Amino acid sequence: MHERGPIECWLSDMDGVLVHEGIPVPGADRFITALAESGKTFLVLTNNSKYTPRDLHFRLKAAGLDVPADSIYTSANATADFLSTQRPGGSAYVIGEAGLTTALHEIGYVLTDIDPDYVVLGETSAYSFGAITTAIRLVEGGARFIATNPDASGPSVEGILPATGAVAALITKATKVEPYFVGKPNPLMMRSALNKAGGHSESTAMIGDRMDTDIVSGMEAGLETILVLSGLTSREEIARYPYQPLRVVESVADLIPLIND
Repeated sequence: MHERGPIECWLSDMDGVLVHEGIPVPGADRFITALAESGKTFLVLTNNSKYTPRDLHFRLKAAGLDVPADSIYTSANATADFLSTQRPGGSAYVIGEAGLTTALHEIGYVLTDIDPDYVVLGETSAYSFGAITTAIRLVEGGARFIATNPDASGPSVEGILPATGAVAALITKATKVEPYFVGKPNPLMMRSALNKAGGHSESTAMIGDRMDTDIVSGMEAGLETILVLSGLTSREEIARYPYQPLRVVESVADLIPLIND
């Protein structure tokens, strides 16, 4: 196995790694402080497209974790970066919230239901049947279909909620058109994050709590992969997958000694 050098750039999932149901994972504050003091690049990555980086900065800070807004990268940001390379100055019909609409406005996109270049589907707290119907008709009429992430469900206090992947499946069933998913596990999001961070795959680590999104996308992007057991994946479940993380730790607190290696 190729021996990797010191980690100079850290990418981390948010839910299950830094916070769990809005509560900081024990030691996450010390991990973030150690990274800030080291001067090494750190980006928090999330498939949640509802919030802008500024919104997430505020929510994390309220939970006791001080992550700068420019150190947060969402699937909405990755989607905007992707579309800016595919069709600069284009137009889109968007189902989503401020995180997605803001990201698209920032790249100069026009948001419209009149002959848009793309239908872009993201996360929202209230999916509208009327908006989904409009999206179906636009995709059937030739608009290209993009989704911020493939997550089929998300958590809530009451239980799981349908998420982007589930609504995308509904649109696909009606139109027979598959979306292009930009967020994890697409390694495109990892490469976009690396570009933003100015990092290199040989010296970058991806920390996540899910094998099927965080670890596989990090592996396919050539990063060092670190699974934390503070989220969705148990130690017993790891062996079920045909790929394995390079490291398994209880939480990000266990990674603090690696920061200054």
